[in-house]
Amino acid sequence: MTRDEVTQLILISKRRKQIKWAQLAEATGQSKEWTAAALMGQMTLTAEQASKVGTMLDLSAEVVELLQVVPYKGSLPTAVPTDPLIYRFYELVNVYGTSIKELIHEEFGDGIMSAIDFSMDISREPDPKGDRVHIVMSGKFLPYKMY
Repeated sequence: MTRDEVTQLILISKRRKQIKWAQLAEATGQSKEWTAAALMGQMTLTAEQASKVGTMLDLSAEVVELLQVVPYKGSLPTAVPTDPLIYRFYELVNVYGTSIKELIHEEFGDGIMSAIDFSMDISREPDPKGDRVHIVMSGKFLPYKMY
């Protein structure tokens, strides 16, 4: 079974059982953002986390075992994403990426924001003109070393 097949089984079971990401996050003891990434194939679950998710979603022992395997990270099928929501993030980086880079370098120096020592929070922000998506990303600054 491939990791993509595991992800599809998870999504089908989640939808059928009407389970929310927040409920799965409670079972894993992690944030809904991390849990969604893990169950979409981008993180590794512990045996205990995989077992709890497996029970909630009625997953086979094989699927539970595969949730504990270190994944190949980076799941987009094309260089330029075609899904409209994901494409907007691609567009955001294309439009604002150089400005974000400049501002980070000005504030911190030459380095990067970690996507490993990282957290994210996604929430709904009520607005009379239409609700807004509020995303907060926080990554450790990693300076480049001289050697």
